[in-house]
Amino acid sequence: MTAPKVFKKSSPNCKLTVYLGKRDFVDHIDHVDPVDGVLLVDPEYMKDRKVFVSLTCAFCYGREDLDVLGLSFRKDLYVSTVQAFPPLRGEKKPLSCLQERLLKKLGQHANAFGFTIPQNLPCSVTLQLSPEDTGKACGVDYELRVFCAKTVGEKIHQRNSVQLVIRKVQYAPEKPGPRPIVETSRSFLMSDRSLHLEASLDKELYYHGEPITVNVHVTNNSTKTVKKVKISVCQYADICLFSTAQYKFPVAQVEADDQVSPSSTSCQVYTLTPVLGTNREKRGLALDGKLKHEDTNLASSTIVKEGTSKEMMGIVVSYRVKVKLVVSRGGWVTGQDVAVELPFVLMHPKPTDQPCSKPQSGRTHTHRCTHTHTHTHTHTHTHTHTHTHTVAAPTH
Repeated sequence: MTAPKVFKKSSPNCKLTVYLGKRDFVDHIDHVDPVDGVLLVDPEYMKDRKVFVSLTCAFCYGREDLDVLGLSFRKDLYVSTVQAFPPLRGEKKPLSCLQERLLKKLGQHANAFGFTIPQNLPCSVTLQLSPEDTGKACGVDYELRVFCAKTVGEKIHQRNSVQLVIRKVQYAPEKPGPRPIVETSRSFLMSDRSLHLEASLDKELYYHGEPITVNVHVTNNSTKTVKKVKISVCQYADICLFSTAQYKFPVAQVEADDQVSPSSTSCQVYTLTPVLGTNREKRGLALDGKLKHEDTNLASSTIVKEGTSKEMMGIVVSYRVKVKLVVSRGGWVTGQDVAVELPFVLMHPKPTDQPCSKPQSGRTHTHRCTHTHTHTHTHTHTHTHTHTHTVAAPTH
């Protein structure tokens, strides 16, 4: 049986340690995976103080180094805070399988905590920086913060707090929609008959890195000649903040000199593969949210639940294939090109779930204060490190 991974991160003074079973939480449209973790505290250090855990979803829409006069280019879409230590009296929430095992393994100073992410919140999305940009990228992110204080409103100190970025993600639906197909006809001046274009994809849902097959059927009964066929895959990002603005980026293109003469037909198949590798220089391109400096990919299509307010969605991503016929022009006549668009979905397949195992009785990884250099939202430098552990089942 495969043992599940456990993510561990300690405060700089090593008095607080957070354990999470995962950092990607799936939006299943009808519900979102709960954020459940375990907190290990040093009770002698706490004294009369408490430990709070907050979950924040924020839209960062400006560079931190441009913040002036106390103005922040950041909008909190959701903030929830709970007291994790000492635990509050009242009805205890059910524990996950991993929480039960961690509590048993870590001992009496471990406490469970949990959050339910609302369904109407956006997924984690990052807007790509240009190669010359430095600092934190704009986009939607989720942050789990654990801090020690007498009251929840007290100033948070870096030395006794933990910040951990998590992600809200969506995976491809089990039942994709119908195969996209669209057609149009165009008549021209001094031509009795029309030019007919039919374009289709072989399916609606594509996985990241998968080639997209575009079928193009042209029936040219006009007196014009089709000179070229241009195919492009475009990403559309609706930025929903104070008002909605749409940004468009071509992420894959092909141009073919496939001429279609008058009174003739053509059936062609074109293949494009939209990937981040060929689009790294495009500033503002939407990418899937990433953890630290790990690589990522083009942003997945956003599946919006019916009735959800766009103002809460932050960034809504969609994709379309555009098929354009470049038609010969007569004299100064312009605007004769014929084009159609085919919407499709670009996502990751749903991964197979890992089984939950019991903890082993042996030792765990104990490197708690190895330092790496990272930036925080408060413009200070802190030394923190996230460790990945494996909780394995005991041998019988």
